[in-house]
Amino acid sequence: MKYRKFGSLDWEVSALGFGCMRLPTNDRRGMLTADVNEAEAIAMIRHAIDSGVNYVDTAYTYHMGASEKVLGKALKGGYRDKVKLVTKSPTWALVVPGDYDRYLGEQLERLGEEHVDFYLFHALGTKRWQIVKDVGAIASAEAAVADGRIGHIGFSFHDDFDAFKTIVDGYDGWDLCLIQHNYMDIESQAGTEGLRYAASKGIACAIMEPLLGGSLANPPPSMHELFDGFEVRRTPADWALQWLWDQPEVSVVLSGMSTMEQVDENLLSADASGVGSLGPEGRSFIDRVSERFRERAVIPCTGCGYCMPCPNDIEIPSFIRLYNEGVMYEDWYGPRFKYARQFGEAKRAEACLNCGECEEKCPQGVPVGEWMPKVHEALKWRD
Repeated sequence: MKYRKFGSLDWEVSALGFGCMRLPTNDRRGMLTADVNEAEAIAMIRHAIDSGVNYVDTAYTYHMGASEKVLGKALKGGYRDKVKLVTKSPTWALVVPGDYDRYLGEQLERLGEEHVDFYLFHALGTKRWQIVKDVGAIASAEAAVADGRIGHIGFSFHDDFDAFKTIVDGYDGWDLCLIQHNYMDIESQAGTEGLRYAASKGIACAIMEPLLGGSLANPPPSMHELFDGFEVRRTPADWALQWLWDQPEVSVVLSGMSTMEQVDENLLSADASGVGSLGPEGRSFIDRVSERFRERAVIPCTGCGYCMPCPNDIEIPSFIRLYNEGVMYEDWYGPRFKYARQFGEAKRAEACLNCGECEEKCPQGVPVGEWMPKVHEALKWRD
């Protein structure tokens, strides 16, 4: 296992971290079920730790609350001492000042622990950052550090770069941020600019969605020729991971692994990783892959947001992005999961009134009213 700097902390982290959001389950609902195959999950987590992984990540909501319980069981028998344990505060549920401590206490009980090494404010953006401040959660976090319940304070993030910079600059005590990043998301959310900005402040940068929910690991058949034709032979998943590890600002890459085979494949990738290891030709190849994926998008939306606000309050650019992702990667699970989880029924694409107001503003001339029913049909959840 290769190890990397962890921000300004005097500790080195394994290149690969174990993300416990996609544990093996006993039914096909995956992340949406609490019915985790505990024996297999525990075996996978322990195998990763035995192979050098020293960073494990979970959250209050993962697997409907079961992830923390299973991870706690996996860390028995001496495994807890070998890792940094990370979980997250459900920021959307913080209503009054005492909520932070109440949820932390519940999570420590689930984990069977008295202490977590890193406790993150989950999924911060502009609105949730304001909630954190309004309920005094930063003071609660500092008190939890002082009494030993948590070691370090951090946050995970889902918003744009401006929001990310505001959050980074809004508190001097951040030790860790968790951001979505991969070679298709260099300008989305925090993006590469956010990664570099946080690292410049001495904040450790953990990466989630390195394979975009698996889409970058299983490209459509029409993409295979591109990967097979390059002189350096790697699996698509390995290319995506190596692209991240190539960057010095990346501290650890989290992978949500569902099978022992995925664990072994990612361990091999981590063993071959290193800052600057891709070289100019490898980086150029990833640029070509990224461009080929983008050419597959069918709705010519640039995400400029000129169509907003919608008079019926639907997130037009978000829905188009999810639809294009499904088409680009020929993988609808991730887009459908996000559509189901992040948007209430009254705010989905089927609520489009086809009023034409957005179409008058769209620089690309997208016929939004024609697309929204098709988008909803493609993105609605299938059991």
